[in-house]
Amino acid sequence: MTESYVAIRVVMMPRDTNPLGSIFGGVILSHIDSAGAVGARREIARLGGPLPFLVTVAINRVEFKEPVMVGDVVTFKTHLVKIGRTSITMHVAVESERGADTLQVTEAEIVYVGVSETDRTPLPLLSKG
Repeated sequence: MTESYVAIRVVMMPRDTNPLGSIFGGVILSHIDSAGAVGARREIARLGGPLPFLVTVAINRVEFKEPVMVGDVVTFKTHLVKIGRTSITMHVAVESERGADTLQVTEAEIVYVGVSETDRTPLPLLSKG
């Protein structure tokens, strides 16, 4: 397993709340997807590949364990699960800092595929050589 990488850190704002006053799950999912892509591009570059255009093809099992509240500082940490010829799977762990407490909010695995900018056909992620 690769070491964890802090891909994104966000302060949650009132505009992102649901009717109960906690942060809407879709907002967290959007940040998970973005963090996974940031982490994936970093891993591909670290392994010597060119920076790809990535599209999300799957988000696997997301279970919200704790609510996220306005003012929480939420950290999205990624690590590489596996890399194939055209796809990369990233794990994203989400932590919420609330005062002195750090809560494990959720986690997910996301699969991305590298695609061409022009016709979105799959492209190899790592250079042959």
